Amino acid sequence: MADISVLDLLDLDLKEHNILSLSCIAGRSGLSQKIKTSKISRPGLPLSGFFEEFSASSIQVFGRGEQQYLLMLDKEKNYTNVEKLLSYRVPCCVFCDGGKPTESFIEMSEATSTAILTTPLISSDFSRRLYQTLDEVFAPTQTIHGVFVEVYGIGVLITGESGVGKSETALELIERGHRLISDDTVRLKNINDSFLVGMGENPMLAHHMEIRGLGIINLANLFGVGAIRDRKQVQLSVHLEEWDASKSYDRIGGEMTDTFLGITVPKVVIPVKPGRNVPVIIETAARNERLKKLGYYSAKEFDQNVLKWLESETARKMYYIDEDNV
Repeated sequence: MADISVLDLLDLDLKEHNILSLSCIAGRSGLSQKIKTSKISRPGLPLSGFFEEFSASSIQVFGRGEQQYLLMLDKEKNYTNVEKLLSYRVPCCVFCDGGKPTESFIEMSEATSTAILTTPLISSDFSRRLYQTLDEVFAPTQTIHGVFVEVYGIGVLITGESGVGKSETALELIERGHRLISDDTVRLKNINDSFLVGMGENPMLAHHMEIRGLGIINLANLFGVGAIRDRKQVQLSVHLEEWDASKSYDRIGGEMTDTFLGITVPKVVIPVKPGRNVPVIIETAARNERLKKLGYYSAKEFDQNVLKWLESETARKMYYIDEDNV
């Protein structure tokens, strides 16, 4: 379970397309209140007196409709439902579209230590962004030992035993124009049980790399900011292992998968030995994965071509046998 407070929500470093534009206008003593769920609530029904199934642990989002209803209650001096709503110790109340609460609402929020936030975003836009933000904050996570790179737009997670050459392989890929997300440790997040997102366990250290015999290097300083990125969807798992002559390796492109946090991703196993150009093989695997996403499967096409060839050879032999019998 994520441990996030209302203050953390204000300070989250979000991307431009997901920014919440929140500011606190009242109830600052409630900024330490914990947010315990990724759900949000529109309190129209509670304001009218219906508190059945009220989601008190959710962030309360006040759109234009709720704000107009508050004004009506304020004119009528009817504060019963507002007092009851705030008595539930909700995490915070957010007024959208640049709206502000009434003075009576502010007084009650101060009395109950409920943070009042405002945003210039309309309620639908804010709710969408908040859902995306909280879904990621509360997403199940797993940290694994490996290297995560982006190759031809495909997020490639490279795993293997220590010393097999993961970092050296990633370094060669970066030299060839690809990008590093994280070296050594990768944090995976399950987003809505739909896909995996990988990032560095520590954002301050994610773009540093340890190369045996060379030490710690900073990829952003050596290759520029174009050689790194913060996060990426995991779309391919590559496992490196020492070549084992007694083991039978896949030679026609069979379907293998890895599962992380309940999400399945395609997998390839690459045996490593002197003379094998592993970075080029990974580049080819990434290109092949892009083709698969476009509906083109090289292994299936090869299989179909072999079947067509066998059928044609069989038909030809049957034809010649029939001619000989005439």
